[in-house]
Amino acid sequence: MSDFHSKIQAQGVVPVLVIDELDQATPLATALKTGGLKIIEVTMRTPVAAEAIKTMTKIPGILIGAGTVLNAEQCRIAIDAGSQFIVSPGLDKGVVDAAQDAGLPVFPGCVTASEVQHAWNLGLRAVKFFPAGIAGGPMALKALASVFQDMKFMPTGGVNADNLAEYLSLDAVIACGGSWIAPNNLVREEKYDEISSLAASAIALARSTRT
Repeated sequence: MSDFHSKIQAQGVVPVLVIDELDQATPLATALKTGGLKIIEVTMRTPVAAEAIKTMTKIPGILIGAGTVLNAEQCRIAIDAGSQFIVSPGLDKGVVDAAQDAGLPVFPGCVTASEVQHAWNLGLRAVKFFPAGIAGGPMALKALASVFQDMKFMPTGGVNADNLAEYLSLDAVIACGGSWIAPNNLVREEKYDEISSLAASAIALARSTRT
């Protein structure tokens, strides 16, 4: 397991952020760091996403990755902004190649055995399982893990505080991604103390599940 994979497994949960305004970037990252979450995914869904990544990477002690990366060009934009890992909703060889060429960890979205097998043959040993909730959840992951015994999974999509422990109890799960830690309404209302509390609760639950 790589050093990064060890770090993400130790954290257990990765907040997935949608940043609409650039001035949200620093206080949001700071709030998550205060709550104990130091590995953060910023989705490339908004016009300010790349600049937000660049801004957040200036905060010491955190690792910022880019999510919802759809093609190789977008991957390179995220890398140029300072992204330290790449997450994609689907399995695209161009994205995987661009990330690997830059020496960055990449988590393409996989939901079928064929996609996981393709990722395995691209040299990957950790992938995103998306959309986890409607793709069979923990039961589906157990089935995939029984076949791909050296593959780790990061379930995202439908993961929340209520089912986080169930996912993390599976040995094949390296970490879970989720947006419930920094929901859009709390970000818009600048309720960063509440986001810090949600982050602290998430990491406490992750650690208690794995001890």
